[in-house]
Amino acid sequence: MYFVEMSASGYLIKSLWKIGAFALIPLFYCWFDKQISIKDFFKICSKKQIIISLALGIAVYALIFCAYLMMAGFIDLKNIANLLSENVNINEDNFLFVALYISFINSLLEEFFFRGFGFLLLKKIFHPIAAYVISALTFSLYHVAILANWFSPWMFILIISGLFIAGLFFNWLNEKSNNIYNSWLVHMFANFSINTVGFIMFGII
Repeated sequence: MYFVEMSASGYLIKSLWKIGAFALIPLFYCWFDKQISIKDFFKICSKKQIIISLALGIAVYALIFCAYLMMAGFIDLKNIANLLSENVNINEDNFLFVALYISFINSLLEEFFFRGFGFLLLKKIFHPIAAYVISALTFSLYHVAILANWFSPWMFILIISGLFIAGLFFNWLNEKSNNIYNSWLVHMFANFSINTVGFIMFGII
């Protein structure tokens, strides 16, 4: 049932395109540049860093959910639910499947592309500040089309700016360890929090 609904809406196809682009572009580049190893993005340097990232993830979950509670009056969840249903056929029947994909797979794809390829690789080529800005800026701008029409103009600007800051923070997390696990864990918990709001929006919880 989920597969049929997702396929009919085009969401599954869009997700497959994203998986292809976000995974294959870095792999294709590394195929030409033999000095770059994708494996380095996944090397765990310290278990302590992972534990710290888990703690940060829990804190980010709480921060995002508290921010939602504080600004709930400025967010039209009904409008967002209608847009999701009309545009990509996401509703209360398939949201659990979508939430699992967003939390675990989508977050990994974005970290692999924006932080692995977009930051850890770029900072070997450009000045670190340039790598920070390019990675964070592309990460935030990528979400513009996704979040379009969801919020009022000022809320939209606030959220996109927040995503840029989040991108900088994710880059900082990964800079010392030179892997993407730290930002992936925090990103995952951020998505857990956003999806919690989604469950509330669809009346699931």
